Amino acid sequence: MIEIIAISGSLRAASTNSALLAALAANTPEDCHVEVYDGVGRLPIFNPDNEGERTPPEAARLIETITRADGVIVSCPEYAHGVPGGMKNALDWLVSRDAAVGKPAMLVHASPRSLYARAALAEVMRTMSFVLYEEPALEIALLGKGPEEMEAILAKDSNRQAMREAVRGFARFIGANMASSF
Repeated sequence: MIEIIAISGSLRAASTNSALLAALAANTPEDCHVEVYDGVGRLPIFNPDNEGERTPPEAARLIETITRADGVIVSCPEYAHGVPGGMKNALDWLVSRDAAVGKPAMLVHASPRSLYARAALAEVMRTMSFVLYEEPALEIALLGKGPEEMEAILAKDSNRQAMREAVRGFARFIGANMASSF
């Protein structure tokens, strides 16, 4: 079983990115399990003085979650042409750890307009030594949709199939990376 952690860069209750990840978790192939990490908003602001024995519990949970996962999926909005502070803060907690080193990661998108954040997030994650899955990204346009509309869009057979195929491709990528690390 391939274990994947999904992280939303949005803290909004009605987040399109979080809705996309929840739907993705519900539409994975049988040989994969996607767990949605929900602690980004509870992470304290990163401070290098609080690492090691002083690592706050929620940061330690994030680090352990990423460490044990076979891969990471991120869906992130764009704020002012950049990555939201909460998402960047979560990544900062991983910088001096081995959790990200060689870890396969895939970016998925709930808006076609987040081009600057996509590029910035990919650059940060590559710098941290995540191995990005570069296949065409899964993008399901949910921007500006209400909860019922999002649910209907995500329930469409074509979108459910797209989600399964994206995770299936990512799982193959994870498998190839696991095999090459031995």
